[in-house]
Amino acid sequence: MTRCRATSLDVFRGYAIITMILSGTITFGILPGWMYHAQTPPPQHAFNPQIFGITWVDLVFPFFLFAMGAAFPFSIGRKIEKGVSRFVLIKDSVIRGFQLTFFAIFIQHMYPWVLSSPQDNQAWLLSLGAFALMFPMFMRLPLKLPEWGHLTIKLISYGLAFLLLFSVSYADGRQFSLGYSNIIILILANMAIFGSLSYIYTHQKPLRRLAILPFIMAVFLGSSTDHSWIKALFNWSPAGWMYQFYYLKYLFIVIPGSIAGGYLHEWLKAPKPEVEKSKNHISLLPILFLSVGIIVLNLYCLYTRLLVLNLFGTIGLIICLHFLIRPKGVNEKLWRKFFIAGSYLLLLGLFFEAYEGGIRKDDSTYSYYFVSSGLAFFAMIVFSIISDVYRLNGIFKVFKMAGQNPMIAYVAPNLVVMPLLSLLHLTPYLDLLNHDPWCGFLRGLIVTSLSVTISVLFTRIKWFWRT
Repeated sequence: MTRCRATSLDVFRGYAIITMILSGTITFGILPGWMYHAQTPPPQHAFNPQIFGITWVDLVFPFFLFAMGAAFPFSIGRKIEKGVSRFVLIKDSVIRGFQLTFFAIFIQHMYPWVLSSPQDNQAWLLSLGAFALMFPMFMRLPLKLPEWGHLTIKLISYGLAFLLLFSVSYADGRQFSLGYSNIIILILANMAIFGSLSYIYTHQKPLRRLAILPFIMAVFLGSSTDHSWIKALFNWSPAGWMYQFYYLKYLFIVIPGSIAGGYLHEWLKAPKPEVEKSKNHISLLPILFLSVGIIVLNLYCLYTRLLVLNLFGTIGLIICLHFLIRPKGVNEKLWRKFFIAGSYLLLLGLFFEAYEGGIRKDDSTYSYYFVSSGLAFFAMIVFSIISDVYRLNGIFKVFKMAGQNPMIAYVAPNLVVMPLLSLLHLTPYLDLLNHDPWCGFLRGLIVTSLSVTISVLFTRIKWFWRT
């Protein structure tokens, strides 16, 4: 028996996008510091690079990047298996990068607070219209048309989007600017190009893919030296609004993700003996809990700066997992690969922790790349057990469906949910939750749930944004 889709990867991606939305919609200023980015603590949320440590919020974006890399063996690898030429693969990757760049610019200009200050009905309606316009831009509409008809619709929708960008009046005298874009999506655009290129040229040689990273590190380490070609390379950009060498630091997360995707792809192609179905699932609970424990321990101890306790506690949990995850069956062989890679990266990150003052998301440190990638591997073990063995439904089915349509979920809070609540005059009731920590968290849950519901509804009818 073989499967055609990596459910655990969809659930993992869904977890990343849902927690990304939640972290951006909880009430600011009144929740504990570990509910926000570590370097922007409450109540003022002023950026302080002298604060070291990470929170769960600091993991959501690297987890999403990791999932992006893990998808390469499926999106690109399957095309390679079908004989698609390298030229076509590179062309598709560059086009995808430009699409994501336009996506980043478009949504940033269409946010209600960018269109009007204070926001008014026109701003809310424009945001909703921008959301609707992105469907013909980023999906193939379910219409029986010749190929030229679908292409015409796509070109018209892009034309309308450009017209909208240049014709609307922005708040506070702002003008349209290519440099004004959503930084998260812009980083994804760069990873869509450079991460894809790294996979296209090394899809059968993952060690060569990893060998790229020391060269990236060398440029970063040498970029502070004046009058050097390294600094010139670091600062050079043919289009500063789209590409900066600085963005390539996230290859330290995307490339390990592509390694994980390769493991997952091999697992999917391997036959699953029927005997594995009857295995005692209770015996997997220690693996599940210890994997979660490693993630929780590192978040707590790195945030509270209990670094020695964290190091020895992590080593202890890794030793326990070493004896529990034995490569007996197909599933265990997959988890064993995740475990080895995750343990190596996590320990490497902990040994890098003192470098650059301590682990930090902004400005991001090497410890942050390695630790977050290592923890992502352990999260993959967790979601693999939940999705592929226990086959849990409920909330995890929601994660899966949101993970299949993440870009709709990402823009839904600001382009759909808040505009609709404002037009229906419901935001005053939502604002009542801004004065108490528990209610502030509930506010985030409400907005996140509505946003995810929108994504799930479009997933159910198979309307996917392909960005």
